[in-house]
Amino acid sequence: MAEENPAVQIEENQEHHEEGDVTEDAEALEAMKQRVKEMEEEAAKLREMQAQVEKEMNLTSEEDKEAIDARSIYVGNVDYAATPEDLQNHFQSCGTINRVTILCDKWSGHPKGYAYVEFADPSLVANAMSLDNSVLRGRAIKVTAKRTNIPGYTRGRGGRGTRAAWRGGYYGHGGAYYSPTFRGRARGRRATFAPY
Repeated sequence: MAEENPAVQIEENQEHHEEGDVTEDAEALEAMKQRVKEMEEEAAKLREMQAQVEKEMNLTSEEDKEAIDARSIYVGNVDYAATPEDLQNHFQSCGTINRVTILCDKWSGHPKGYAYVEFADPSLVANAMSLDNSVLRGRAIKVTAKRTNIPGYTRGRGGRGTRAAWRGGYYGHGGAYYSPTFRGRARGRRATFAPY
């Protein structure tokens, strides 16, 4: 038998190996295309679900908000460890409760110490207001009807004048112009030093 040239045998092996690589690459490419298609379908479903949620959230018009506020109460001085179930149990004698909302700080997640309770009917608010100064988890709670926020109307923080008064602006009730006796930014307290 004549021996084959080793160089020819190596070339044949490389050709066979390259053909195998091409088929493997084609299969991997098809698998990747299939996965991308599945991901695009999932993304489309998520976009559709998000649009539906946004649509439902925007359905509450101003009249709906006023109607919800008319059948809701504000509960103040709520214990920080109180749960929505505690509030629901406390107010269940007043009537059917739709929702209990305990407001939390958006940065820390800790409760702020007040809550809102929405009832099924506006007439139940009067029943709930009878529980003003009742004790919940060892604290006397404050119960009032929920007020409707008016856009553009701010209640302010009280006090005399505005922050501009500390910086040399119009000073509150008397109509006098106030000129501070300090320079710099002394927030919340008066500086005791004189200007240059």
